[in-house]
Amino acid sequence: MSKLRIVNLTKRFNEVLAVDNISLEVADGEFVTLLGPSGCGKTTTLRAIAGFCNPDGGEIFFGDKIMNNIPPNKRNTAMCFQSYALFPHMSVWDNISFGLKMKKIPQKEQKNKILKIMKMLGIENLEKRKPGQLSGGQQQRVALARAIVTEPQILLFDEPLSNLDAKLRVQVRVEIREMQKRLGITSLYVTHDQDEALAISDRIVVMNRGHIEQLGDPYTIYRTPETSFVAGFIGLANIYEGTIVKRDRNRYIVEAPFGKITITSKNQKLPEASKTMKFVWRPEDMKIYTPGAPNRVKGQVLQAVFMGNITDIFMEVQGNKIRAQTDESRRFVTGDIIEFSIPEDVFSILRR
Repeated sequence: MSKLRIVNLTKRFNEVLAVDNISLEVADGEFVTLLGPSGCGKTTTLRAIAGFCNPDGGEIFFGDKIMNNIPPNKRNTAMCFQSYALFPHMSVWDNISFGLKMKKIPQKEQKNKILKIMKMLGIENLEKRKPGQLSGGQQQRVALARAIVTEPQILLFDEPLSNLDAKLRVQVRVEIREMQKRLGITSLYVTHDQDEALAISDRIVVMNRGHIEQLGDPYTIYRTPETSFVAGFIGLANIYEGTIVKRDRNRYIVEAPFGKITITSKNQKLPEASKTMKFVWRPEDMKIYTPGAPNRVKGQVLQAVFMGNITDIFMEVQGNKIRAQTDESRRFVTGDIIEFSIPEDVFSILRR
């Protein structure tokens, strides 16, 4: 049985349809991320699950129990907020123990639970400090400890790492994932950060304008996006439309704006009546051309950005802009004429 099930969830704010009839199941112990830009409905969905806003339609189940009319304090969820939401006048220990006190957990049991969680998160030496005496990373660990010490049925994260610097964000997301795996808590995580979602999730729900664009594991979402939105939102992408010249099962010869190419689709087939296709490939899939390689692309470098381990190249091919990334050690400069090849099997065909 699913730990969390959402059925046809809908939420409006006046004329704005924030969540548009979405359905989702999260298995016991699974880590699922709602990913999308601002205004896509991800936080509204999370708030509906927590009980902070009432849906206009649809149902929310924890196991086989419908939760729509259950108040937030009776739902056995815990949330980690972007702002940490720690009590500034309380010590670390008192912040972590707050939920246990509200549940009237015996004092000795409280102590054992708190010590265990603090040690797990590496904050056992901070118990007497106030939040104002902690770094951002330490505050987030305290907020996480406060959330999980009550052993919630479902753990909710609302962009918890947004206030941390880039390096610390990577470190804390690893800690969150390790902790979640160790404890086996069913978790729903909201973020607009694609790298964060790819690194931390069992599955990703890509949302756009209140609906689900695509749902799948991180590898599938990245390597075989189904729509232009998913392809463009997650990772870097070259998205084009071309005319189908010839087809043989899942192999297509396509007249693209930058030349004729061969595409071997690794996801869906197009209907037989289709005359055109929209397709995508990732810049890092392009290779420096060698004789005999497929899909030869010759163009002029518009800009080359050295990034240490790779060079990010923006090139013009027959009046079209294409982006490539290479780990070649040679130096590329504006004006260079370069040749790349695109392997046939790196393309994804897009539904829209």
